[in-house]
Amino acid sequence: MEQVKCFIPETLEEALRIRKETGATVLAGGSDLMVANSMGAGVTPAFKGDVLIITNLKELKGIRALPDGSVEIGACTTSAEIARSPIAPELLKDAASRMGAIALRNSATIGGNIGNASPKGDMMDAEVVLTSVDGERRMLVDDYIIATKKTALREDEIITKVIIPKQDFTHTFFRKIGMRRANAISKLTLSAAATVRDGVVVDFRASSGAAGPKVARSRKAEELLIGKKVSELHTCKEEFLDAWNTVISPHAMPEYRRNTTRRMLAFFIDALEAGHAPGRVDIQE
Repeated sequence: MEQVKCFIPETLEEALRIRKETGATVLAGGSDLMVANSMGAGVTPAFKGDVLIITNLKELKGIRALPDGSVEIGACTTSAEIARSPIAPELLKDAASRMGAIALRNSATIGGNIGNASPKGDMMDAEVVLTSVDGERRMLVDDYIIATKKTALREDEIITKVIIPKQDFTHTFFRKIGMRRANAISKLTLSAAATVRDGVVVDFRASSGAAGPKVARSRKAEELLIGKKVSELHTCKEEFLDAWNTVISPHAMPEYRRNTTRRMLAFFIDALEAGHAPGRVDIQE
């Protein structure tokens, strides 16, 4: 087996230089990469090339509120840190708190999960900051993830930050469906959020995870609800749900995913029309 080099830089500047010179695979928490390169229990993982470990870079840690109301999250911030943050968006905290086992949440990073390009995770309208020795570029997470395990990351870049735009949702909903309630890989997820003012839906967003090659969202469907009075949502609910069906992949149990997603979206919309109190909307089990 060919020997690979392992780099552990002390600064972001050093990491970017190594990344440019070697093209080494970037490893943060390792929750995905260690599994992907596993050779079995008790056996050292077999990476195909050099590895750049950025876990301890202080420049890539922390959650900060920015002057414009958006939230900046360092790429090496873990799911556990996000879940208990007082300034992270509630919808993101909800999803982070339900991710895998406790040990996994303490190691898995937001940058690593985006870099993994899983079709099971999403942050609606968030941006990712990609940094190289030549500078930075920002792009929507939705544009960064091209397909399952395929991204727009260049060979000399490292994910350094995630920017969540200012959110003033009055109602949020997150549901993860797996084989069991804890320590389970998602079979399907749904994130939804709405802003209701004076009885009118002024904003509505939703995204379906594990429903296709990448997280699925339909802004065209969302527009059917925006501007409607909550008391009239029943008049356009079926049209919205039919429109949402088109974003679900025709592969891998499509009827199950369509029907389950439809029920979850209908539940959230019905809760809005019923005058649910602001905050998180939960399905009681």
